Amino acid sequence: MKILITGTAGFIGFHLAKAFIEKGDEVVGVDNINDYYDVDLKLARLAETGIDKNGIKENVLVQSKKYPNYRFVKIDISNKNDVFSLFADERPEYVCNLAAQAGVRYSLAHPNAYIQSNVDGFLNILEACRYYPVEHLIYASSSSVYGLNKEQPYTTEQATDSPISVYAATKKMNELLAHTYSHLYKIHTTGLRFFTVYGPWGRPDMAPIIFTKSIVEGTPINIYNEGKMYRDFTFIDDIIQSMVLLINSKKSGNDELFQLYNIGNSRSVCLMDFIKALENKLGVDAVKNFLPLQPGDMLSTLADVSKLEKKIAYRPNTDMEKGVGRFVDWYLNFYT
Repeated sequence: MKILITGTAGFIGFHLAKAFIEKGDEVVGVDNINDYYDVDLKLARLAETGIDKNGIKENVLVQSKKYPNYRFVKIDISNKNDVFSLFADERPEYVCNLAAQAGVRYSLAHPNAYIQSNVDGFLNILEACRYYPVEHLIYASSSSVYGLNKEQPYTTEQATDSPISVYAATKKMNELLAHTYSHLYKIHTTGLRFFTVYGPWGRPDMAPIIFTKSIVEGTPINIYNEGKMYRDFTFIDDIIQSMVLLINSKKSGNDELFQLYNIGNSRSVCLMDFIKALENKLGVDAVKNFLPLQPGDMLSTLADVSKLEKKIAYRPNTDMEKGVGRFVDWYLNFYT
């Protein structure tokens, strides 16, 4: 099959592209390679899939030097003309939209960036899927859409009308737009509510790399809400396996044109326990700086993935110690 994946210089997009490339599918990768975080890390991810940074140009498809079935193009999905031209030329059968402006706290100070990328950009993807029909569109949502919901574990049947960050609000908008386009234009769409994804090649603005860097360097780590926060940490391999199975899943009727799934480990881990796992793997105690809860932060997340398991007969299950071990091994190899 031919699949177009946006955000392939990003954490999840890189891993997903690599999975489909190694399966033998034809993959077209898209990213704008912005400077929200370390561009060198993004270019290193691309290099892992054979994309030479020196050959990257705006709107020019670059052939991978490692994989004959992979090409990459630098495009910003908020540019409608560029998106439509790409769809018209490539006519993908499947689309996975992972391009987005990420980060909860960053959205408090830079809301416009989130509207441009996460709303305008996603609308362009939907419009392109409308005019150049595809078999299936999968897109990234987030556990942050659950906002102020107190009932856990979170299920996709719960109301999600109380987001507490601009980032979360844009992800909720993605789901609403996808539902509308599924209803009006019979586009098969699947939204994935990711729960705290971590692992090798992770984002440097997220806790695992921030904490590991500080522990290695002996500098204090900031721990919000006195450490009384809980997250459903989900290892990247579990995310990718779920997505590969889902993108090939078939719709069985009009009621399944629009779907939402939680992808989480179904375990809510105390932040302090995650830090302890890092300390144990590194053999070093962290210097801890305890701070109040930050605006936009959720106290706890926990996914109900029974709907996902029923659909694809698989559920994320990587043990935290194993996942942390593999992440730290990669970190030490890449950064030290």
